[in-house]
Amino acid sequence: MSADTASLDFHPLRTDLYQELHSRPFQIIPPHARVTQIAVITTPEQRTRQFEHLQKLHRLLGEPWPEQEVSCYEESFGQLRVRREVHMEFTAYTFINLAESDADPFEETGLSLLPKGWLAQLEGTVVGAFHVEVRSSSEDARSELAFMRKHFEGMRLVGSSPQEGAARILGSFQLHSDNFGRFMVLNRHMSNSQLGRLVQRLMEIETYRLMSLLALPVAREITPSLNDMDQQLARITQSLADNESLNEQEILAELTNIAARIEAYRAHTTFRFSATRAYHRLVLTRLEELREDEVSGHLTMTEFMTRRLTPAVKTCEAVNDRLEDLSRRVDRASEMMRTRVELAIESQNQQLLSSMDRRSRIQLMMQHTVEGFSVVAISYYLIGLLRLVLDAATGAGLNLNKPLIVGLAIPAVMVLVFIGIRVIHHRFIRMARRQ
Repeated sequence: MSADTASLDFHPLRTDLYQELHSRPFQIIPPHARVTQIAVITTPEQRTRQFEHLQKLHRLLGEPWPEQEVSCYEESFGQLRVRREVHMEFTAYTFINLAESDADPFEETGLSLLPKGWLAQLEGTVVGAFHVEVRSSSEDARSELAFMRKHFEGMRLVGSSPQEGAARILGSFQLHSDNFGRFMVLNRHMSNSQLGRLVQRLMEIETYRLMSLLALPVAREITPSLNDMDQQLARITQSLADNESLNEQEILAELTNIAARIEAYRAHTTFRFSATRAYHRLVLTRLEELREDEVSGHLTMTEFMTRRLTPAVKTCEAVNDRLEDLSRRVDRASEMMRTRVELAIESQNQQLLSSMDRRSRIQLMMQHTVEGFSVVAISYYLIGLLRLVLDAATGAGLNLNKPLIVGLAIPAVMVLVFIGIRVIHHRFIRMARRQ
């Protein structure tokens, strides 16, 4: 690195970003090979044990084993080639048997050279397992088709001539007596690299097809519950539209229960439905890359997938859209119900305020009445005090006309007490208005 570039601040992931485009290179496959791929769904714990299991394969074959796991690992053991690809939710194992053999198709497979008992200990749940027989093509297309058909146990076949007739592919997209799927590829004039890319696309189509269909049983399972919730929600909405007398607490509890069930379904299915869409797009992309031509009397793989796979994916998308629609409808019904409850509460509050206003007026009138009695009572006590003062003064020798003084004092005291009470009353009113 030159002095000018050595001081540059390179992103720490720069090397990984470059390597990512080359992490899963296409394989090079000769015109005669037997390929088996097994796709296994794994948990993180199982994935760790899978790598240990791969190390065990190297020990059984007397070869050095890898120390660190990578997203795509490939190694050759003589005539056996092993490839392990780690994806987001599954791991794909590809076994390629390159040994020369005169055996009929599918009598020997990519698994034939594996140590006995090793495959049985593979961790995870197998979702895709199929054989691909790769052979050179003859010039006689009719006899070639007859040769290929007899090795698929009488099942209906799907086939095409991809890459402008450079090869021929037949497959059943079904399980055969060995519990594996089968494909046969007859090479006409492809190079080993082109043949490797063709086989890789074929294996990806089958694996992604199966992964995309994992959501279909889930969609079928929850559809009856969605039907019930849909009818339940329609009944509640109609009751609200008809302005019926309802028990708001029961309706809100019912809506809350529906919303909780919908959210539980969404949590359970969101990833699966999203993965289905992604896998389906990958299948369509790989089919476009094949550039298929029709083989007389057979559906092409693109036609087969469009007719069978696409409706299944659309079913999953429809169920997912229905979940979203139900969630929005429940929110709207809950909002209407809350509005109805709030209006009822506001009406009750208004009635309560009116009742409080009436009670306040009554209390005010009672207060005025009490104020009149208070003037008399306070005046009475003040006059009583005045008599005590006059008695004290008379006892001290003063000559006072007590009856006259008391008689004149009574109206004066009453007027002063009344004015004092009114002043205090108005002061409290001003304080209340300022607040």
